[in-house]
Amino acid sequence: MTLLRLFVYGTLKPGYQPHDILCRPWLSAHQPALVRGRLYHLPMGYPALTAEEGWVQGELLIFNDPPPSVLARLDAFEGYNPNLSPEANAYHRQEVPVYDLNHQPLGTAWAYIMSTEQVRHVNGEWLPAGVWNRPTDLRA
Repeated sequence: MTLLRLFVYGTLKPGYQPHDILCRPWLSAHQPALVRGRLYHLPMGYPALTAEEGWVQGELLIFNDPPPSVLARLDAFEGYNPNLSPEANAYHRQEVPVYDLNHQPLGTAWAYIMSTEQVRHVNGEWLPAGVWNRPTDLRA
């Protein structure tokens, strides 16, 4: 059996249309979770996680035996192509340690991370609380 663990912090969280389309049909479980990093709101209307000091809150999604197309579709949605150089991708998918809300380890999961340089280039706004919620009027 293949297990896919994914930490999400933006529109792939439950409650947003991309989650409903790309995740929910194959989702086995999910729970609130934390990863180390810093969260930014981008002018394009979605967030970015960077590998800086801090904590980011999101959801740990667990997929039991998903079709291979699930990860490929998530990569495409996030602007990540594993065959391209890091500079050519919007995000880089990498495994990161994940924690529960009490900072207890939950193992590792994939997460989509943007370089600090890319965030600065697009004038991302740091979210010190480490939580991103899209404005209600923009929810699908």
